[in-house]
Amino acid sequence: MNFGSSFGISASALTAQRLRMDVISSNIANAETTRASVVDGKAVPYRRKLVVLETSDNNSFANVLNSKMNGQSEGVKVQSITDDPSPLKPVYNPSHPDADAEGYVYMPNVDITKEMVDMLSASRSYEANVTMLNASKAMVTKALEIGRA
Repeated sequence: MNFGSSFGISASALTAQRLRMDVISSNIANAETTRASVVDGKAVPYRRKLVVLETSDNNSFANVLNSKMNGQSEGVKVQSITDDPSPLKPVYNPSHPDADAEGYVYMPNVDITKEMVDMLSASRSYEANVTMLNASKAMVTKALEIGRA
């Protein structure tokens, strides 16, 4: 049994979930940011970011077989961090400095409830991978104890 691959899989998942939590935190922090950047003299509101994950290897049979034969581990990696294409929320506030000619301010497309659900999901995934890492470590320790006897 190759314990190194289980450690590698857990490590890649921990890294991915930590990045996911960082991006979610950024979304929550910028939920009211109406001026993330300025383009052509107009304020551009913050757009919600999404983390896209994928498996570490190409899933063709030949690639999976070769990676297993060479002892390489699988896992997860971040494919990209993308902007959420959902529409911005128009809010009528003519006194706001970023209001348009009709008095609407476009607020970020960040829904705090959705972000908190995503944060719980990422946190639970992180915890599950820590538990799996600890279980693998305990198995290695027990295997070493058997070898000493």
